[in-house]
Amino acid sequence: MTAIDIPALRIPKVAVVTGASSGIGRAIAARLAGMGSTVVVGYNSRSDAANEVVCGLAGRGHVALRIAIDDPVSITESAAAVKERFDRVDALVNCGGATTPVPAGDLEGLTDEIFDLTVMLNLRGPFAVIRAFRPLLERGDNAAIVNISSIAARTGIGSSLAYLAAKAGLDSLTVALAKVLAPKVRVFSVSPAGVDTDFVPNRTREQLEKVAEKLPLGRVTTPDDVARAVIACVVNLTSSTGIIVPVDEGRHL
Repeated sequence: MTAIDIPALRIPKVAVVTGASSGIGRAIAARLAGMGSTVVVGYNSRSDAANEVVCGLAGRGHVALRIAIDDPVSITESAAAVKERFDRVDALVNCGGATTPVPAGDLEGLTDEIFDLTVMLNLRGPFAVIRAFRPLLERGDNAAIVNISSIAARTGIGSSLAYLAAKAGLDSLTVALAKVLAPKVRVFSVSPAGVDTDFVPNRTREQLEKVAEKLPLGRVTTPDDVARAVIACVVNLTSSTGIIVPVDEGRHL
């Protein structure tokens, strides 16, 4: 038998993760650091939590940085700080976001204020981060953007109509930017559902388990399940771009 020449994995040297002070973002930061990446742990207001994440990461050189996705000045300043410190970005993971649960049938309850805030945090904000970090990504090696979306964009079932619409917009943006930023930067959406975090206010573990019982794979998705999908996009899917990767135990089927 002839030996197969397997190329070495191209690990991102510098990775920026928004919303990394807890939940999915924290798990992504841990996976990236464990592979040898230097991680910028982006946060909005929880600086103590972000610094705690930094202290727990493998390796050295990680930094907590305020990247408030609803604040254009914060985004611009964070990109400038990363440029000064690293002068490149090899992976950008848009994990920041928030939702206000409103039942789908409660059209009056989904006020203009809630709708606009939801779209800003889950669609406009990630775009603004990509826009600001584009020059640094284009200086990176094998650079990739991963937008954390939601299977709600595909199923039409989510914490609110505004949330699922914003995530559907994020998926469309992923496809469009994959064309715009090629060939220097690959762009993906990772699309989870029912992840065991405190992202959705007042959602309990028991509720997640009841839903999981009806899914093809019959389990609750963990933050690390999502993190491993992100790593696959950044490191392994080097001939792919503009795709949406469900991490939902088969909920979309």
